[in-house]
Amino acid sequence: METSNTLDTNPVKIFSGTASLYLAELIADQYGKELGKVSFTRFSDGEFQTAFEESIRGSDMFIIQSTFPPAENLFELLLMIDAAKRASARQIIAVIPYMGFARQDRKDKPRVAIGAKLVANLLQAAGCTRIITMDLHADQIQGFFDVPVDHLYSSSIFIPYIQSLNLENLTMAAPDMGGSKRANAYSKYLNANMAICYKERKVHNQVERMTLIGDVEGRDVVLVDDIIDTAGTITMAADMIMDRGAKSVRAFCTHPVLSGKAFERIENSKITELVVTDTIPLKSQSDKIKVLSVSGLFADVVSKVHNYESISSNFIC
Repeated sequence: METSNTLDTNPVKIFSGTASLYLAELIADQYGKELGKVSFTRFSDGEFQTAFEESIRGSDMFIIQSTFPPAENLFELLLMIDAAKRASARQIIAVIPYMGFARQDRKDKPRVAIGAKLVANLLQAAGCTRIITMDLHADQIQGFFDVPVDHLYSSSIFIPYIQSLNLENLTMAAPDMGGSKRANAYSKYLNANMAICYKERKVHNQVERMTLIGDVEGRDVVLVDDIIDTAGTITMAADMIMDRGAKSVRAFCTHPVLSGKAFERIENSKITELVVTDTIPLKSQSDKIKVLSVSGLFADVVSKVHNYESISSNFIC
């Protein structure tokens, strides 16, 4: 039997887990396809099962799911990958806008797990053949995988927005030493000054003391970070910067975890505006928080990965 030359022998199939359905619908719409049909069955004891409701044999599967808590979101993704492998998908690409457990990238004290490495092992054991993610907490996590990793950066979304603000006396700032590389990349691209906040911690999620390195007097300061969790660091940094004579302070963050008293702290802080992406859905709304969507970026990368095209044009800095 002859087959038509126009037949797509490796069709693209886009599916979503329950945690990222809001974002997956946007990505699929930007790509120009409908989301694939998948069902989730939950048993009375809490156990759940995933099932694809259409043929995926020989297809390039893109499964979209951020793995923020609860851990069921990660396990749901693993079940979907395993189901795709057993249904003979050609490629199984996990699109993980926010990768949970990425903050556990090393042993920072005795007798602790390296959670990011464990997650990488689980994804590969399930049958994942490629990872597409954004702003990992540490770049070296890419090395935990033995499959290709397309690591995207929110700078391609944030920088155009910063430029649209037309801030004449811009200073880029890092809320801690770990973010200095990111802030430096922004400052070089935007030809702006740079400042760094140095923090000291005794326990997780609690800053003991903070020091500012750099001059911010009369400047419009933009803080950049990958994750805001309890918002203790970012609000302390913003308030300190304003107390040092800054004209304004804004914060840009890729992943708005925003747990605990985060929203309360942001509302009571001197932050003019907090700009985040939709890799994680906001638990609450705030007039101070603006959300920029990553859907267009991920849709473009999905297309390029499927067609074996370079994604270098998606990187600004």
